[in-house]
Amino acid sequence: MMFRLFWRGLLLLIVLVLLLQFWYLGHVLWWKAFDPTSTAFMEAGMDRLQEKKPDAELRYRWVDYNRISMQLKRAVIAAEDSRFLAHEGFDWEAMELAMEKNLKKGRIAAGGSTISQQLAKNLFLSASRNPLRKVQEAVITVMIESLWSKHRILEVYLNVIEWGNGIYGAEAASRRYFKTSSASLGRDQAALLAAMIPNPRYYETHRSSRGLLKRKSIIAARMSQVTVPR
Repeated sequence: MMFRLFWRGLLLLIVLVLLLQFWYLGHVLWWKAFDPTSTAFMEAGMDRLQEKKPDAELRYRWVDYNRISMQLKRAVIAAEDSRFLAHEGFDWEAMELAMEKNLKKGRIAAGGSTISQQLAKNLFLSASRNPLRKVQEAVITVMIESLWSKHRILEVYLNVIEWGNGIYGAEAASRRYFKTSSASLGRDQAALLAAMIPNPRYYETHRSSRGLLKRKSIIAARMSQVTVPR
C-alpha cells in the first residue's frame, strides 16, 4: 500500500513539474512575438513598494530595440556577457572562472550568469540561490535560446531588468537618472547604467560610490570590443 502511494505521489509530482514547464514554454513562445507587460521581478518589486506605500506604481515603459542607444547595448554586453553572441545560453568559461574566484574568497563574490540566464530569472523566478531555482533557470534559458534570436533576447532584457527601486527597463532608467530617452544615451551614461545592474537599488542612491565609478570606467574601456546583435 505504501509502495503504491509512493509511486502515485511521484507520478503526480512529475506531471505537475511537466505542466509547469509547459506553462513556462507557453510564455516563452508568446513573448517571442509579444512584449511582456510584467515579470516575476516586477511583481516582487511592486509588492515591496506597496508594503510602504499601497498606491505605489512601477516606472516601466517598453521601447523597441531600435529606440535603445547602441551605446547602452554595447555597455550591457561588455558588463554582463561579453560572449553573448558566441554562446548558446551558458558561458562555461565564465562560470568556471567565477567558481574559482568564489572558492578562493570563500563566499559568492562573482557570478557567471549570461544575459539569457539573467533574463530567464527576471521573467519567471526570483533572486534566490536555491539549487532547484538554478535548475529551473537553466531549463528556461534553453527554451529562450532555442526559440528567440539574440536580437530579441537583448531587446527583452534591456526592457525588463531592474535599474533601481521600482525602476524597470532602459527607458525608465534613462528618464530617472539622466532626464532623457534611452535612444539618446551617450557612452558614459550607458556605462554607468550598465555598472549599476548587479545592485541597482543600492546604486540608485550611491551613484558616486568608488566601486561603481571604477566599474563604469572598466565597462567604458571594453565597449568598443563587443559585438551587438543587429
